Amino acid sequence: MAKLWQKDYSLDSLMEEFTVSNDYILDQELVISDCLASIAHARGLADIGILSEEELDSLEQGLSEIITLRQKGEFSITPQDEDCHTAIEGYLTNKIGEAGKKIHTGRSRNDQVQTALRIWMREFSIRLCRETGLFAQALLDFAKKYEFVPMPGRTHMQIAMPSSVGLWAAAFAEEFYDEGQRLMQLSWTLDQSPLGSAASYGVPLPLDRTYTANQMGFTRVQNNVLYANNSRGKFEAMVLDCCDYIALTASKLAQDLILFTLPEFGYFSLPPQLCTGSSIMPQKKNPDGLELARSRSSVVSSCASRVKSIIRSLPSGYNRDFQDTKEPLMQGTKATWQLVQIMKRMLEGLEVHEDRLTSACVPELYATDVVLQKVLKGGNFRDTYKDIGLHLKDVQAMDPVQTIQNRTSLGTTGNLGLEEDDLFVRLMIEGCDEVLESYTAAYENLCDLEGVQAVLY
Repeated sequence: MAKLWQKDYSLDSLMEEFTVSNDYILDQELVISDCLASIAHARGLADIGILSEEELDSLEQGLSEIITLRQKGEFSITPQDEDCHTAIEGYLTNKIGEAGKKIHTGRSRNDQVQTALRIWMREFSIRLCRETGLFAQALLDFAKKYEFVPMPGRTHMQIAMPSSVGLWAAAFAEEFYDEGQRLMQLSWTLDQSPLGSAASYGVPLPLDRTYTANQMGFTRVQNNVLYANNSRGKFEAMVLDCCDYIALTASKLAQDLILFTLPEFGYFSLPPQLCTGSSIMPQKKNPDGLELARSRSSVVSSCASRVKSIIRSLPSGYNRDFQDTKEPLMQGTKATWQLVQIMKRMLEGLEVHEDRLTSACVPELYATDVVLQKVLKGGNFRDTYKDIGLHLKDVQAMDPVQTIQNRTSLGTTGNLGLEEDDLFVRLMIEGCDEVLESYTAAYENLCDLEGVQAVLY
């Protein structure tokens, strides 16, 4: 099919390669979203008399066929197509003729791309929120199982105060929960339809933007058509910022596990099936997955920065620069999805060595406890602190389990508040399920196919 912007000349081959880049590959992720949005748009065109009922039926059938092909990995997009939008329109035109040529009426490729991305990002944010919640739940289960297993707490990487495996795991659970909540909140911002904004200024057709938004399951229309286009790149950056926080937490967890599974520590052991080997040293079982988790975290951060750098000084309205925000969006979101998945799998196979953890609780770990015991008996903190600091060799080991159970302030080792954490995480997961069900219902209403989802991770 000819390009959507076809002129009376052929584009220079280098210019074509430069402008298309790898968009036609990236756009496989947007095929289903674009088809769903195109069905809604076609219904809107039929509603104002531009498409007949027969044309609408044929377009809906053709777009549903493309969705099925994409689900099977069988819908092709070539460099000549430039992107999925041309490929989809070409498929429709070849299959059903004149109606395929009408589908773009009242729509710019800009709001077409925007709408497909919005559907995809809206769903991705909820799916990643759910997966992050499931990981938080797994960490809470781990914390419950090892709630009173002692573990040295560290500051500056040095022995500090008594802690527990339960406190360590629950800390990450609460952090991932908060980051999941950021995604849930962001989904409200994303849940507005830009369809009908065209190339930033609308069109002189009586398009019912609220009708098409409802068809796609959006709660509202993105009202101002110029803002709808100015938000391109900005919303992608918001998604990637949320991913960045999740990746930062995953990187910290990975670093802890690398340290604590070292033979010199021996607190935990990684599942062997998640460790790789050395090409020269036959004894090696390397934590490559955890090391790559650290580096992938920086990849996600760079993707977020890249998008913001691209859009930072752009003028209002559509600019071709926006095309280059798609690759970091897809790269960063996929890396984050895989990070959550692999770290959850690491946790599920983690072996806890209680004997090594307990033996690591050396006498100096209890120095602060001794100070505070003496304070409770009437001493002042400053003098007692100095005295114990000058006589550390006299500090005796305590019962590590009793010590962590004696800490009863909310959120400490003896009072982790796991039941409340569990409730919050469970409610978040249930909330994600409800939202995803509403999306599925909207998609099924559009294409009459069961179990359709825009994000195929």
